[in-house]
Amino acid sequence: MRCPAAVRTTMSAADTSQRRKVLGTAVATAFGIAAGLHTTEAVANAASEDPEIMTITTTAGDMVFEFWPEVAPKTVANFKKLAKEGYFDGQAFHRIIKGFVIQGGDPNTKVGYGPSGTLEGADGSKVRKWGTGDPGYKIDAEFNERKHEFGVLSMARSASPNSAGSQFFVCLGSLKSLDNKYTTFGKMIKGDEVLKALGNAKTVKGDYPFERQGIEKVTISPAE
Repeated sequence: MRCPAAVRTTMSAADTSQRRKVLGTAVATAFGIAAGLHTTEAVANAASEDPEIMTITTTAGDMVFEFWPEVAPKTVANFKKLAKEGYFDGQAFHRIIKGFVIQGGDPNTKVGYGPSGTLEGADGSKVRKWGTGDPGYKIDAEFNERKHEFGVLSMARSASPNSAGSQFFVCLGSLKSLDNKYTTFGKMIKGDEVLKALGNAKTVKGDYPFERQGIEKVTISPAE
């Protein structure tokens, strides 16, 4: 069982090839000048301005993220809207590439695994749809200077820059090849060991986790 190449939505074909070879604002400007940094460096290192945080409760534990509306306002607004509607609850991470990314956000992943919660006895017709789902619309890209580093949230997409919807990925390391090509919009502030555990899950052909790595609930709450 493998996801059709035409609809896999974390990376473009060029980025996939590169990964395989290797494994596989005004305020920010003022800050940069005052600190003696280039503007891009200031943007890349600026703190979050969002009053809310997100907790993704998974089968491996909780991961807590801050949002970056200062660089990706529409992406953050869309993600929060979906989370508050319960859109992500009950889904699963359908694609895991060790040392690279874990990917989720597809409503099709609510079904497919077998009775034991593994791919043993899985429904192949449902599994083949993993990676193809979205909320029924697309959002425009908001490429920015925030880097793809361990724990960073970024939007998955197909070959077209403006093809993201709800699928996202969390970086398992520094992924410079993805910078300014995918919309980064937040970063994990708690839960390193959970992310590492998810990233080390056993997978099969197609980068599917053999055992369900569930997104049990996504909660938006005030930042402390």
